[in-house]
Amino acid sequence: MAPLISIKDLSVGFQGVPVLRGVDLTLQKGEAVGLVGESGSGKSVTWLAALGLLPRHANVSGSVRLDGREILGAPASELDQVRGGRVAMIFQDPASALNPVLTIRRQLCEALALHRDLSGQTVKAEARRLLDLVGIPDAARRLEAYPHEFSGGQVQRIMIAMALAGNPDLLVADEPTTALDATIQAQILELLSTIRREMDMAMVLISHDLGVVAENCDRVAVMYAGRIVEAAPANQLFADPLHPYAQGLIGSLPPLDGPRRRLTAIPGTVPDPASMPDGCAFAPRCTLAAAPCGLAAPTLVAIANDRAVACIRAEASRRALLGVAAE
Repeated sequence: MAPLISIKDLSVGFQGVPVLRGVDLTLQKGEAVGLVGESGSGKSVTWLAALGLLPRHANVSGSVRLDGREILGAPASELDQVRGGRVAMIFQDPASALNPVLTIRRQLCEALALHRDLSGQTVKAEARRLLDLVGIPDAARRLEAYPHEFSGGQVQRIMIAMALAGNPDLLVADEPTTALDATIQAQILELLSTIRREMDMAMVLISHDLGVVAENCDRVAVMYAGRIVEAAPANQLFADPLHPYAQGLIGSLPPLDGPRRRLTAIPGTVPDPASMPDGCAFAPRCTLAAAPCGLAAPTLVAIANDRAVACIRAEASRRALLGVAAE
């Protein structure tokens, strides 16, 4: 099956400093993919670059194909139809994405008019339906309210409604539950999951919360220092992470059942893009690093069906998965 979106060798640099260093990622129709990693790993930049939302001084190269059609570097008129139409994005800070001096009705109706060519009473009725869909009570009256009159969780729901206005094939949710309490987080995630199933919509969930990703995604890509270092089905990644960085992330999570154990922490921080170490970017923090790790940056190598890892230990991992003794 041809992928809905295919990203190949996507690279981004600012003033000669590379911050994204060759990202490869595919997404099938209706699939949910989680993108995890520490701050500064390049998760948000990947999708901002793919959708042409970075500032003009950004140096972007590679390929981004939507249903086989190249959209990286496409004219603004074409991207205006893609953004919000085929692909919608929920940003980290929803409050700043809404215009504080315009009513919710006007902002929702603008999106509906642009992407679905609705007008008159039809567009108002659809705006009200979207607010009902995302669980805003008394939708008809609240359409006339302004963003500051809503709670944080309600603003996030409004942003989801705006994202759904164009009936997108793909929803990119960038930390959709940031700054929300646990109860509201669960409600928002359940809402996204329900809408995705009902609309057969693909979703990319960018999150620091591995538990959220484990519960809501079919597949997970782990990013570090501008690259994907491991990609695998969610159940396989969380049961048996192969890359040392993925092992460190999951090892830092407290278990909900079974015997208590000491949590492991990853020493150090994500390296500055302007002073990236030679070889594997994770090597200075890796307890398994060896001399060859500092020679060349490992590429993402397929080690099983739908599973890949960027580590010099990839061949040994592949043999272990296949039940073959390492030489």
